[in-house]
Amino acid sequence: MYSFNSRVRYSECDEKSKMTLSSLVNYFQDCSTFHSESLNLGTKYWEENHSAWVLSYWHIMIDHLPVLGEEICIGTWVYDFSRFTASRNFILKDKDEKVAARANTFWVYIDRETEKFKRITEDQQRLFKREPAYPMEETSRKVKIPSETEEMESYRVQRFCIDTNNHVNNEKYILMAMEYLPKNVAIRSLRVEYKRAAVLGDMIYPYVGKNENKMTVMLGNKEKKPYAVVEFLI
Repeated sequence: MYSFNSRVRYSECDEKSKMTLSSLVNYFQDCSTFHSESLNLGTKYWEENHSAWVLSYWHIMIDHLPVLGEEICIGTWVYDFSRFTASRNFILKDKDEKVAARANTFWVYIDRETEKFKRITEDQQRLFKREPAYPMEETSRKVKIPSETEEMESYRVQRFCIDTNNHVNNEKYILMAMEYLPKNVAIRSLRVEYKRAAVLGDMIYPYVGKNENKMTVMLGNKEKKPYAVVEFLI
């Protein structure tokens, strides 16, 4: 497992001084990037090999979120490879070294120029080292869009949403979807299916479906083709 220690910053907290969900997601994303960089398989490697890891699916489960100033540890490891894909777990431990949140993710390795699948080399598989999967509830990587949804106001993708792949960053879709959650709601779990990449200037058309303990947000284009489908259990 690759891990790093940190401390919950003021900028990562909500009005109750708890870490926000988007901050948790950023910690997980940063951890996987640090892991790749530590093996010399990070941003420079991707540029030289015209490649990228594209996230296809998140499943995050939350027991509790750390608070302002709390010492934390974030960890990640790869537990499975195929020719073009990898599965990766994440954990966040609190000050008592208890797992406060955990995640399962599914990634696709692509050629940045053709945007087609690219074979993962044996050297990459050897360096990342498979480890046993974290025991999590098995879920489908398909997030169902409710049959009844409410169309919300559309908006254009701004520059602050864009990452090094020139796409909307994974966390930004979650942040967009969170705007439709009730105030001060406790999120127990999150699933996100990423369907296609939005880029600078694209219009986002949100559609929201709700029931008692679940809210699903489809973030799509004008033709209702999803960029991402975000499901919250609350």
